Amino acid sequence: MARRRRRQTLVLFFLCITVVAPLAVYTDRLATTPTFVAIDHLDDEIPFQESLGAVKEPAWPIFPKKLSDSNQIHAHSGNDAPVSGAREIYLSNAGDRPNRVLSEDIKGTRLEAESRIKQVTNEEGKHAGLQEGETKGEEMPTRFHKTISKTLSVNQDLHNPEMSSKVDSSGLSLAKVQQFKDQLIRAKVYLSLSPSRTYPEFIRELRARVREVEHTLGDATNDTELPKGAHEKLKMMEQTLAKGRQIHNDCSSVIKKLRAFYQSAEDQLRAQKKQELFLTQVAAKTLPRGLHCLPLHLTTAYHSLDSNKQQFPHQEKLEDPKLFHYALFSDNVLATAAVVNSTILNAKYPENHVFHIVTDRLNYAAMKMWFLANPPGKAAIQVQNVDEFTWLNSSYSPVLKQLGSQSMIDYYFKSHLAKSDGNLKFRNPKYLSILNHLRFYLPEIFPKLSKVVFLDDDVIVQKDLSSLWAIDLKEKVNGAAETCGENFHRFDRYLNFSNPLIAKNFDPRACGWAYGMNVFDLIEWRKQNITEIYHHWQKLNEDRLLWKLGTLPPGLITFWKRTYPLDRSWHVLGLGYSLNVSQKDIAGAAVIHYNGNMKPWLEIGIGKYRNYWSKYVNYDQVYLRDCNINP
Repeated sequence: MARRRRRQTLVLFFLCITVVAPLAVYTDRLATTPTFVAIDHLDDEIPFQESLGAVKEPAWPIFPKKLSDSNQIHAHSGNDAPVSGAREIYLSNAGDRPNRVLSEDIKGTRLEAESRIKQVTNEEGKHAGLQEGETKGEEMPTRFHKTISKTLSVNQDLHNPEMSSKVDSSGLSLAKVQQFKDQLIRAKVYLSLSPSRTYPEFIRELRARVREVEHTLGDATNDTELPKGAHEKLKMMEQTLAKGRQIHNDCSSVIKKLRAFYQSAEDQLRAQKKQELFLTQVAAKTLPRGLHCLPLHLTTAYHSLDSNKQQFPHQEKLEDPKLFHYALFSDNVLATAAVVNSTILNAKYPENHVFHIVTDRLNYAAMKMWFLANPPGKAAIQVQNVDEFTWLNSSYSPVLKQLGSQSMIDYYFKSHLAKSDGNLKFRNPKYLSILNHLRFYLPEIFPKLSKVVFLDDDVIVQKDLSSLWAIDLKEKVNGAAETCGENFHRFDRYLNFSNPLIAKNFDPRACGWAYGMNVFDLIEWRKQNITEIYHHWQKLNEDRLLWKLGTLPPGLITFWKRTYPLDRSWHVLGLGYSLNVSQKDIAGAAVIHYNGNMKPWLEIGIGKYRNYWSKYVNYDQVYLRDCNINP
């Protein structure tokens, strides 16, 4: 009983100190010093309204001479959210005294008192030998005290600029950099609202503060990059913005202006995305100066050679079905060199690998000269000119006939005469190259081979690929890594399922796969007459109503139910367009693929992936130095 009586006495004593005394002090300060208190209703627990009866809110805003964090009390509800009933009343006294501000409530004072009561209670519990949480009577009141204490602590951090920068990003507070940005947004809203124009002094002050904040913020991305004095600028801007809140006490106009800002920002973002897409497509189509210079130097060097020095060694390996044969179709000398070099350097037995490169007439001499000057060790290499494939003509290949048609020429070179496609990627001139379609004629190109690995020129080989030839494709023709996720890279992304011919024959949710690293069983290809299937669908798509241009859509159709899924670690894609390819996937991949517009040999290539490609390019090679091609 004595202990309980002593506890009650202490509680009453601290209640007098923390509640009654502050009331007297604050009432006395009203007559002498300017204050600013923002509080909320206390459900009429204290009849404070009577003391405000004679006070009238002025019809115009009155700015206190100085607003500081030290004389602001912000009350919050128990769930850490500001109570909506809070409002600020600006008072002026008679005479020439400074303007004073009084609040409608003292909930913040009560919360502080309850926090002190909690501290006393906890101290008594500890002296009694009981740990917090073990006391039998510690139920709702003590838990309430804990919540209040936590609320006050967080509330102080939120409204103290010095503390806000110390709270980590997972907390409620923001870093100073973010606070500066938020202040600039609010300042621009105030400057754009019409009521502000009736207060020219406020406008001049706010514009000056905006300039100061913009100069202080600069290009800083975190608090450590801010100059000295940034905290003072933060406080000064906040004081000026407080004046703006007095002028614009109607939230509807601010909300309307913010909505307009948001809509304008969205419009600008859409326009920027369209411009970015267009410029990326232009950059992807543009040949860098170094890559234009390289084939010219190589071609000149090739034609200066004697004819007996223009041939490759190991020609007897070119048709040996027991060896590992690669097909690579490209007009890019440097990209092809990186593919061959990476494959050889990671092969266990390079002498068992054979590379079949097919290029166009313009780059034939340059491609041969590169590999004559940089032979792939003991591996065999062959370079062919696609124009020498006399069997590949428009009477045999529907795609060749379509590529030479007037409608296709209009589509690329006179787009105003043809129906325009919204997606710019389908207007890439690479689709005009027959090299892009040679993958559908592998048995004709390699009549004596039984299995071939097809490689695109924008891949890098990181592991030995010889085990690919040992994979049993289960009578399938194409071995490929599937690329579908939950909603991505399925058939409905590539084919027009509104066409009944497509809808009848294919599943829109079927999983897509990727070109770039594929194993083709040429024996099964010939047995299942795959080339004729390809020709059949190409003829049906002459008007491009089944799919747009490219080789993947007809590939999905041609190899429908004839594709064997390889483990995804064989072929990791996305390094030419995605920033989110994991380092773990890249490190474990046998082949990485720079599919997309951001090729590693272009300036727009993604920097963090470039080294995986550049380490297989010998930049000390004389032809690369002459053409100023650097990492």
